[in-house]
Amino acid sequence: MRYTIGALGAAAALAVGCLASTTAVAHADSQGQSSLYAPSALVLTIGKGEDAATAAVQRAVVLRCAPRPGGDHPAAAQACSQLRAVNGEFSALTQPPAPGTVCTRIYDPVTVTADGVWNGRRVSWSQTFANQCVMEGMTQGNVFAF
Repeated sequence: MRYTIGALGAAAALAVGCLASTTAVAHADSQGQSSLYAPSALVLTIGKGEDAATAAVQRAVVLRCAPRPGGDHPAAAQACSQLRAVNGEFSALTQPPAPGTVCTRIYDPVTVTADGVWNGRRVSWSQTFANQCVMEGMTQGNVFAF
């Protein structure tokens, strides 16, 4: 009987040792992954309404900029280039409309948003414009052209 109990004890000790080493290896692997690039992935939306919380989203795209432009944004490379030029500061992308831009004075608010990560930094930005024409005139470039 002692031989059987000793064999069972050795088998149990071996099983515990295997489980402990398996757990340690899995833990080490999950923390060892890293990227050469800080993440840059954003969800951009255009919606009808006065603020981001209540606007009905009309269009939305994903824009990834690192390690290379991608997502379903129709002009990802140009949009990423514009964002790099302003270091991801979305407020720097809005400007007064170009001279000669004519928009109606009908109030039909449009809200644009950007949520996600830019160069490893959390981004949550929104701005409301009086109507679609004003939004297009003030967000010149490709970031919100989708």
